[in-house]
Parts: sequence; structure tokens; C-alpha cells
Amino acid sequence: MSSVALLHASQLVTLAGPRRARIGREMSELAIIRDGGMLIRNGKIDIISASDEIERKAGDAAIVDAMGRVVLPGFVDAHTHLVFAGNRLDDFERRARGETYEQIAQAGGGIWSTVQKTRTASETNLLAQAKKRADWFLRCGATTVETKSGYGLSLDDELKILRVMQRLGQETPLEIVPTFLGAHAAPREMSVDQYVDLVINEMLPRIASEKLAEFCDVFCERGYFDIEKSRKILNAAKKLGFELRGHVDQLTNSGGAKLMAELGATTADHLEKTDGEGIAALKAAKVQPVLLPGSVYALGSTAYPRAREMIEAGLAVVLATDFNPGSSPTTSMPMILSLACTQMKMSPAEAITTATINAAYSLHRGDKIGSLEPGKLANFAVFDCEDYRELAYWFGFPQTDSVYVGGERDL
Repeated sequence: MSSVALLHASQLVTLAGPRRARIGREMSELAIIRDGGMLIRNGKIDIISASDEIERKAGDAAIVDAMGRVVLPGFVDAHTHLVFAGNRLDDFERRARGETYEQIAQAGGGIWSTVQKTRTASETNLLAQAKKRADWFLRCGATTVETKSGYGLSLDDELKILRVMQRLGQETPLEIVPTFLGAHAAPREMSVDQYVDLVINEMLPRIASEKLAEFCDVFCERGYFDIEKSRKILNAAKKLGFELRGHVDQLTNSGGAKLMAELGATTADHLEKTDGEGIAALKAAKVQPVLLPGSVYALGSTAYPRAREMIEAGLAVVLATDFNPGSSPTTSMPMILSLACTQMKMSPAEAITTATINAAYSLHRGDKIGSLEPGKLANFAVFDCEDYRELAYWFGFPQTDSVYVGGERDL
């Protein structure tokens, strides 16, 4: 692989710093190099410095002139549901008429409507749809995406979804981090208790044996999987070697944050209804909160997570899109940054940190991605603006100029 020298970034936002997720004031320290440059060899960053020094050391490297644009690490989207069939336009219209998430689900919409479409789709068809969406992520500046199963709700269909994820990572530039979310909802053909037994006794062992997922997730919520059932599933997953994530305290404060702390989970996601006790429990257990303002916005709610309280408590906050067909149909991390700043009162710098280096550590990849430092993969995006704050300031249209994965341009 040839060498590449990137020159003349107005701001090279490196996020160089401690080799761990950032907390407190560290989240505002972006380690920006003005008129910055990078020398990239064999897909990894070799040198980070001012452009004049990089130019002197470039040798026969191919020159990429950023022409005064902002350069950031590729976004790391730590919570998505990328593989599914169809859409939920009917749900969208019903919400516009005032129906709630729960009312739509009870009427046959919600997760179940996507399950039906996904079950009938072939692996080839699912892959084709997923590839289209992978391109959407790249166009918004993401280079690593965690994605969950959960629209199959049977052994064969969950395996189908996870195999599509595997192929997606092999056949597109995106790095895919697979999570098993079999406990997304109970299928209509069996009781919740019967389905929990299926997840524990058949799905988890099979997925572990085939190494199809790194994490196990559960939708811990009223009407889905309560605290005890969620604990049972996650404990079984932990014994098989899965790291744990959880959809918790989204619609009600059911104690999900405390459960994730109790189990030593890697992340607790959503947290719209989490109170001070839940925040304290996450802090004590060093669980990273993954906040998803896109789903709050898309559901027409105003109950955003208490981001400022979490940051002030010393939690290593993460932002993600929650891309899915029902409650957050967006792949745009810049839009999520805007929501974080306007609705959760995070600073632009804090928002950038949560969507890059903190997200990378929440996926156990902080040593390889999430910042622009020597030895890390040359995964970065060039944005058509001069100041990183413009990413959250201008919203509703893409500012992405180009995206590089492993030093190679993929957009």
C-alpha cells in the first residue's frame, strides 16, 4: 500500500490524549493542529504534525490537499440497527397523528412489522439493502458502526441477520461491530418466558460457537423484557463470553441503568428516563452511557437524557445515531451532534469526543480508532468547513467532502 501525505487541514482534530475514554473537562480537549497534516503508511498513521513538516517528510507519498477543510477521525457509531427489510412509513404517519410508540406496537406496528418483513427477505436481499445504508453512513463521515440483530426473533432469522453483518464488514469499507439483540421483543408465536428460554438455551450458544457477535444486548422495558428476564439473559450471555450492552430506561425508569451497573456491562444505552441514582450507579461501575437523541427527536418527545449531569458526574458519555426504521431513521452523526448541542446542552467539542474516541472505547477499539495518532488506523473524514463547530451548527445537509478508511479514499 502506498504512502499518503494529507496537508493543509484548517483544523486537524486529532483527539490525541490519554489512552482511555475521556471524562469531564477532557471531553473539551480536542488537540487541534491548525494547518495540520498526516503522513500515512500502510494504512496507519505514521506522523501527525504541521503541514510544512509533513511536506518535508512526505518523500514519494501521494499528496492529498485538504485545502483548508476540517479533518476529523471517522465517526464511530456505537449503536445502530442497520440490517432490516423495508421501512416503517405507516408508523411514521401514525406518530404524526399523535399515536404513541406503545399504541403503534399494540396495533401491529413497531418492531413486529419490521420482523415480518425481515423474516421474509432472503440473505441476498437483506445484504443489498444493508449495503445501500452502509453507503449512507460513509457519506455522513462514519467509518465504524456497531449494529444489532433483533429483527428476526427466531434462531434461523437471527443467524441470517448476523451473517449479513459479517458479509457487510467484508464487502464494504465500514468496520462492522456485531451485537446480538435477540431479546428485542418476544415473537407472537410464543410467550415471553418461552422465548427467553429459546434465547438462552439455543440462540446464545449457537451464536457464541459460530463467533457471530461480540456483544449481547436486551430491550429492558415494560412490555418487552423486565428486569428479571433481562438479568437472566445477560447473565447467560456473560457466561458464554459476550460483553454486555443494554437498551434501558428509554420509555420508563424501570431500574435498567442499575441493572447494567450490577452486571458490569460495557454500556447502558438510551437512558432517557434514568434518574440521579441510576447515573451514580453507572459511575460507580464505570459503565459508559450511550445517548441517542435521534430517537427522542424522531418519536416527537422532549425527554432527552440528562447529559450534563452525566458529564459532571464523570461518566465517559457516548453519542450514537440509533439508526433504525422505527424510532431513529438517520445515519447522520452531524445531525446527532446538533441535537446534542441544542437539546442536551453539550458543547460542540464534547459532542465530537463522544462520537469518536469515547465511542471507540465503548466498542473496545480505542487503541486502534477514534483519534488521529501515530500507530492508529488512518480512518478519517474531511468536511467542507473551516471550524469543527460548523458540523453541529449547520444541520440538515451533508458537509462531508471525503472519507478515508485505512488510508484509502472510499467516498
